[in-house]
Amino acid sequence: MVKQVTEINDASYLFNTGTGFNSQDYLGCHLAATGRAVFRVWAPHAKAVAVVGDFNDWQPNRLKLLGATGIWQGQLAGVHAGDLYKFQITTATGQVTLKIDPFAQQFERKPGDASVVVEPVSMVWHDSLWLARRKKSHAVNRPINIYEVHLGSWRRHADDSYETYAELATELIPYVKQLGYTHIELMPVMEHLLDASWGYQQLGYFAPTSRFGSRDDFLNFVDQCHQANIGVLVDWVPGHFIRNYDALYQYDGTPTFEYADAKRADNRRWGAWNFDLGKTQVQSFLISSALFWLDQCHLDGLRVDAVSNMLYLDYDEGREGQVNQYGDNRNLEGIAFLQKLNTTILARHPDVLMIAEESSAYPQVTGAVADGGLGFNYKWNMGWMHDTLDFFMMDPLYRHDHFNLLTFAFVYMFDEHFILPFSHDEVVHGKKSLMHKMPGDRYNQFANLRTMLTYMLAFPGKQLNFMGAEWGQFLEWRDWSALEWVDLKDKLNKRMQHFTATLNQVYRQNRPLWELDHAPEGIIYTHTDDPESSTMSFIRQAKRKYSFVVAAFNFVPVERREYRIGVPYRGHYELLLNTEDQAFGGTWTKLETDFTADAIPYRGQPASFTVTLPAMGALLIRPVKIMRGGVKHAR
Repeated sequence: MVKQVTEINDASYLFNTGTGFNSQDYLGCHLAATGRAVFRVWAPHAKAVAVVGDFNDWQPNRLKLLGATGIWQGQLAGVHAGDLYKFQITTATGQVTLKIDPFAQQFERKPGDASVVVEPVSMVWHDSLWLARRKKSHAVNRPINIYEVHLGSWRRHADDSYETYAELATELIPYVKQLGYTHIELMPVMEHLLDASWGYQQLGYFAPTSRFGSRDDFLNFVDQCHQANIGVLVDWVPGHFIRNYDALYQYDGTPTFEYADAKRADNRRWGAWNFDLGKTQVQSFLISSALFWLDQCHLDGLRVDAVSNMLYLDYDEGREGQVNQYGDNRNLEGIAFLQKLNTTILARHPDVLMIAEESSAYPQVTGAVADGGLGFNYKWNMGWMHDTLDFFMMDPLYRHDHFNLLTFAFVYMFDEHFILPFSHDEVVHGKKSLMHKMPGDRYNQFANLRTMLTYMLAFPGKQLNFMGAEWGQFLEWRDWSALEWVDLKDKLNKRMQHFTATLNQVYRQNRPLWELDHAPEGIIYTHTDDPESSTMSFIRQAKRKYSFVVAAFNFVPVERREYRIGVPYRGHYELLLNTEDQAFGGTWTKLETDFTADAIPYRGQPASFTVTLPAMGALLIRPVKIMRGGVKHAR
């Protein structure tokens, strides 16, 4: 008995001091072998707390406050897995409300939001080989090519109902593998009520959404991804939470999870409440949530949403002019929380990815915490994404006047470790699909899209594409219906899909395209200062001296014959990819596949060769046998 009390005191102490990083093992509902269950909930300013559910005909059973911990506890008999329950909170003013269990690992299907009693996770995993590989070679040193998915609209049944986790495993995993992506990134799967929020206004921070099945169904989905050698990343939102009054808001009748300052608590931009990131119990809650998804669900990383909202006091509407004690707009609690989050997670899981969706120019997002950085592995390169889209949306006639949209990113490409994203945010709310953004007739739209995706692949940084872009869906994304799979009956869409699979294969098989993504020596600028021709070429270099890929781009629909490209060595080169190959929907029926570089210096390189650069197209070329000092070197 003394040991049990000590363990409880230790767990409550850790939770209250911001160091309880497995708080879900203590708080919430926990079944015992005797058919009983222990309920614990943090409600420090409540007058009384009870639990109601299927097991007591929704009549309150009072819980007992554990000293000064702010935690209420009770043990009930006759509680079984699958039972629904809530906590009944009596506030200091006598108001009685029903609240969710913040630590629930499953919820009933919407429109209900009761928590569900579940057994402890007892998953038998089959992904030991995947995890061993992940530990041996960190993803930073491997190709990362992410397929971003909204599970509710990737595919649906004929009656428009959702597919289950099991059905998605059967269909989505082979599809992603066939297309050659390395990872799936799921838009939030944490439980949420409002479909239109896409999961970014979360209800359950420890619960996979019940839309597609149970918690264990989700675990099986992840396990099958890993068995297919596909990593799984999930979007996670520690900055703000759902507005609903039966959720976390004023949980015990006072600001509990959110800021006490109403102005700081109110998140107008997203219609949510901001977490008080300086509160130690909130830190325990959120870091426990992150580790739950990584520990218990075997995820390979989290993309942390809306980081900018946590970095600045004045980021949201109505908070203009807010400053900290130093007179600037930094949210010091938010910055400290992010550093603590990443330090804690990467100490326990140095092989997972922590990715920041951060839209400002805040410095050192991926810098080491010891050096004042935030400690993320990666940051989405939003500047590159906006500039690249703006350039490709432009009529080619005017592109030469705006070439800086492409070249500006060369200035800062190594300031952070970047992921290049063409995400869901860019193909919704009237922004048009990637395909629809492209100028010209249908043929030219496909040509532009192929060239843009090749430019993305060749540019330093890992990469992400949202579902539907792989075949050039014309309609912008609609979260309420499935992708337009009927498009694939059209030969141009089908060939675009084939192009994407080929492009992804070229990426994975050629180390220069990913091995030195974050080092200046990973790129050699050969022809990047010629806006008048609207062409560009550069070389991506691998660690091995003689391993590199030449990338050449033509951003206007005018074929360039005898286009000279400078390279480091004389020798023989071969074609990896021509975006205008007829097999991809282009017009070239006969490809130039072999090139000879002679000792003709060009643009700072000692050798060069000429190609026919396709109109509105791109070429990827690599050396086969090169000459250096009179000696041949094979690739």
